[in-house]
Amino acid sequence: MITVRRLVKDHGPLRVLNGVSLTVLRGEVAAVIGPSGGGKSTLLRCINGLETFTEGEVRVDQLQLKPGLSGGENGNHLCQLRRKVGMVFQQFHLFPHMTVLDNVLSGPRYVLGMKRAEAEPAARRLLAQVGLAEKADARPEQLSGGQQQRVAIARALAVKPEVILFDEPTSALDPRMAADVLKVIADLACAGQTMLVVTHAMHFARQVAHTVHVMHEGKIAESGPPKQIFEEPHLDVTRAFLSQALQ
Repeated sequence: MITVRRLVKDHGPLRVLNGVSLTVLRGEVAAVIGPSGGGKSTLLRCINGLETFTEGEVRVDQLQLKPGLSGGENGNHLCQLRRKVGMVFQQFHLFPHMTVLDNVLSGPRYVLGMKRAEAEPAARRLLAQVGLAEKADARPEQLSGGQQQRVAIARALAVKPEVILFDEPTSALDPRMAADVLKVIADLACAGQTMLVVTHAMHFARQVAHTVHVMHEGKIAESGPPKQIFEEPHLDVTRAFLSQALQ
């Protein structure tokens, strides 16, 4: 479903990604963990075409992104990519002037070109799925952080993406709100949704992910099933990170 090969991202003199390669299979939940500043969020943004990269290749299903500018061949693919890949950010990024329902409808209406009457029943079902059916007419400012993040998940799901990228979806939330959001993501995993999740929630990575990738200084330090990564890590950088993260 997702294939990243030898991905390099330079930001001026700084090499943010240094030869990253990974694969996410259809129906797989992959977690990316590691110290802050290791390139995790940048990796997601390159996969979703929100940032360009310097070298390497990103492939989502049959769509391929190449190094360089966002125009040209890449530009032709970005619209198709938006239909296949949903993204949920750390800071929600809801439209403040829209109701909760209209936020969820924004993708179907403006990306897929659906009429409101056609898209609204599914949008309401998604709000019910994330436990917010009664908040359809509220504005984002009237919601808690956890509720806003669940709206963001419903909005991402509304375009029926083949894969969803999550960029530290609970890092701005208190533990109770984080637990509510992680439950929604875990339910999606049980339903077979393909997901790549950057997270500091080690319990989630251990219990829900099929594969865990450890990023360190712009590289994938090691990858493996959760049991191996958390109980028998191969590298010192993984052991050092987990010793702090699991305190």
